[in-house]
Amino acid sequence: TGGYCRARQRLPLAGVQSLTRGSGDRLSSGAHPGWRWRNRPVKLVDGTGLSMPDTPDNQAHFPQPCTQAVGVGFPAAQLVGVICLATGAVLDVAIGPSQGKGNSEHGLLRRLLGVFKRDDVMLADALYCSYWLIASLQAAGIDVVFQQHGSRKTDFRRGQRLGVRDHLVSWPKPKHCPPWMTAEQFAACPSELTLREVKVKGRVLVSTLENVGKQDLASLYGQRWHVELDFRNIKTTLGMDVLRCRSARMIEIELWVNLLAYNLIRMLMAQAAVESGLEPRALSFKHTVQVWTQWTPILRGTKDWQRDTLFRLIAQ
Repeated sequence: TGGYCRARQRLPLAGVQSLTRGSGDRLSSGAHPGWRWRNRPVKLVDGTGLSMPDTPDNQAHFPQPCTQAVGVGFPAAQLVGVICLATGAVLDVAIGPSQGKGNSEHGLLRRLLGVFKRDDVMLADALYCSYWLIASLQAAGIDVVFQQHGSRKTDFRRGQRLGVRDHLVSWPKPKHCPPWMTAEQFAACPSELTLREVKVKGRVLVSTLENVGKQDLASLYGQRWHVELDFRNIKTTLGMDVLRCRSARMIEIELWVNLLAYNLIRMLMAQAAVESGLEPRALSFKHTVQVWTQWTPILRGTKDWQRDTLFRLIAQ
């Protein structure tokens, strides 16, 4: 395996990252309008943890959690990803140690805000329901749908009533500047945010979308679960739950190569969905991997009928 390992070390990290981001952007921007929510791009955000071999270099860059005794734990990394709801493509990720300043899920997400464009919708769980994040997204023309954070109380007797347990309410700007924000950024934030809070199906949702029905909001938030399934596909189906490389640089390359493979599989699923008149989310990722693995020897010197048959099998 020595020759393989030396060749793998010559892979340029920036090149693999560019291919992964480019494939994700191409798949997301080319999504069929019927696959999108109200013809708008919805981008899922969530975080997950990764483990790796216990080597000095991995420990130096991704130290094991402080709750574990020295010598009995494994290095751990934190990963935050942005995923296209319509196609399942990974648009970008940020990776960092599982602990330490600037390495929280919010800290990693701040590195990824350039992925979002005007008219996008960010869909995420209650962890991301933050005044600062919502303010920065609103300023950029990006809508949000989050579950209400548990530390914030919702009183439907206040604000402008829109319906049963549905109102517009003002969130005042926090008094203290967070440590990661400059004084100029703090001063530029609005003094208050006007947001919609709605209780539906036992949960309170926070959104900047005012002209959307309660049930439509609940249906959209229900699709947030896809990001959990996508991370399961990446970590379990592709075997990335425990990374294998013994240096931090190779850990990053291994991560991005896995994400590139994931996006290429999603491209196959999107092509099969177009051919069959289905949505990509209706197809099975694991089934696609199994079919592709069996068909790889057949598809050398591919003919049109073989490609069409492959897409039909994926869509079964």
